[in-house]
Amino acid sequence: MQPAAAVAPAESETAPRPAAGALADTGVEIRPPGGSGALPLGPLPPVRLPASAQLAFEVQGQAKRLQYHASAELDWRQDGAHYEARQQIKAFLVGTRSQSSRGSITAHGLQPERFGDKFRSERAAHFDFGAGQVTFSSNAPPAPLAPGAQDRLSVFLQLGAMLAAAPERYPTGTQITLTTVGVKSADRWAFTVQGPEVLQLPIGETPALKLQRVPREGHDYDQKAELWLGTQLDYLPVRIRITQANGDFADLKLQERTTP
Repeated sequence: MQPAAAVAPAESETAPRPAAGALADTGVEIRPPGGSGALPLGPLPPVRLPASAQLAFEVQGQAKRLQYHASAELDWRQDGAHYEARQQIKAFLVGTRSQSSRGSITAHGLQPERFGDKFRSERAAHFDFGAGQVTFSSNAPPAPLAPGAQDRLSVFLQLGAMLAAAPERYPTGTQITLTTVGVKSADRWAFTVQGPEVLQLPIGETPALKLQRVPREGHDYDQKAELWLGTQLDYLPVRIRITQANGDFADLKLQERTTP
């Protein structure tokens, strides 16, 4: 794996895909701390989206046992009806990798229309909520779309919007599960609320709420994702750490926030 690809690694060619219809009747599941099962599915949870912002990150990582330093940017824009997000990471002598998400804004937050992942060449996923499916430029089979489905970039912003709207609804130990779409498949990702922390970041001391995605059982090549949302920065991501099964990782820490 190349360092520039560490933040958003390519999806496994052999990863199992859900059977047709397997995700169609599931949406956003919220399991309370200590709960033995998901709450009954009802209306999608409320959200409060942040204003447009540009975030700059310092990046430290490891790829093939080699340590590296890089820079990353997250450009988030919304006008109340539509949104665009773009994340880009640049590593010296390796190049640039970017992810992009665009779509509409509904009463329940982000509704992606297109997700792109580019390193040398671009692959994309196209959402059709009306037809209830997502198609892929990689010629992978279409996958069913569940209500509230996100892509691998918008999911971090949507989670922040959910917690910003009703933080009391998500005490430590709460598990949030939703369909997350890459460029070849749609999978159920579960995030657990780990609790509040105060981070020492390049931007300064930053109160944050940590969520963690644990690799799924039986998926040997699944990635671990740790997400810290700035509780005084509109619940935007202030730190993101992605760890691969082989130990490679990328750790993004917020350096600057500006208004576009």
